[in-house]
Amino acid sequence: QVQLVESGGGLVQPGGSLRLSCAASTSLFSDYPMGWYRQVPGNQRDLVARITRDGITMYADSVKGRFTISRDNAKNTMYLQMNSLKPEDTAVYYCNQQPAQWPWGQGTQVTVSS
Repeated sequence: QVQLVESGGGLVQPGGSLRLSCAASTSLFSDYPMGWYRQVPGNQRDLVARITRDGITMYADSVKGRFTISRDNAKNTMYLQMNSLKPEDTAVYYCNQQPAQWPWGQGTQVTVSS
């Protein structure tokens, strides 16, 4: 069974930066479009960024110009560089195929607060 492990979250002040990583346990990772999602308790899990297997990217309007998604297919790893963070970016961040097909990982908590 495929495992997804997210890391890199933490507490950061508004305007700060974080880099999230997503490690997949399968080389099938390179065959699929992947996405970063985020969820606030009580809300649905929303897609914030997507990347095709060839590196074409798409972003939600709320993060466009601030977040950058990338992937390293040789390492079965995906990244999310988050700059100019805002309090409303606070959430648990998850990775998965887009649309999601694999079991969800535990996510990584991002808290933006002064």
